[in-house]
Amino acid sequence: MKYSQLRSFDTSNGPGVRVSLFVSGCTLKCKGCFNPESWDFDAGNEFTQETVEEIIRLLNQDYIEGFSLLGGDPLEAQNIDVVTDLCRQVKAACPNKSIWLWTGRKYENFEDHPIMQYLDTVVDGPYIEKFKITEQGHYCGSSNQRVIPIHVEK
Repeated sequence: MKYSQLRSFDTSNGPGVRVSLFVSGCTLKCKGCFNPESWDFDAGNEFTQETVEEIIRLLNQDYIEGFSLLGGDPLEAQNIDVVTDLCRQVKAACPNKSIWLWTGRKYENFEDHPIMQYLDTVVDGPYIEKFKITEQGHYCGSSNQRVIPIHVEK
């Protein structure tokens, strides 16, 4: 797996200050996507165990509330196994940090996947340009998308 960006201080993608990883690769290619450069599975940096260790190091700072996974799409077939293992390692090392995940896929299509045991919140559904949300304070790009609590955050 590759990733296009690792943000150490992100206040846009989930509550509080977060560490955010933008994985590479998306086959949905939603019209009007805010991050089309992330569609290419070969874009960006190679994801390694050193990347995991850097994420955990960043998350262990007191002011960081949690971890956000975006893309591309973390639930692409080429990404999901690596992302699931990443979430497992993050929860083991940082059990009090929340994990949020954004996907263009519907929650119902992956609700039984092992990744769900590590996630606190999922933002699901494809971005639909005609339903674009323009006001601040939403974690969705379009009104058809849902913010779904999986586990109650601490």
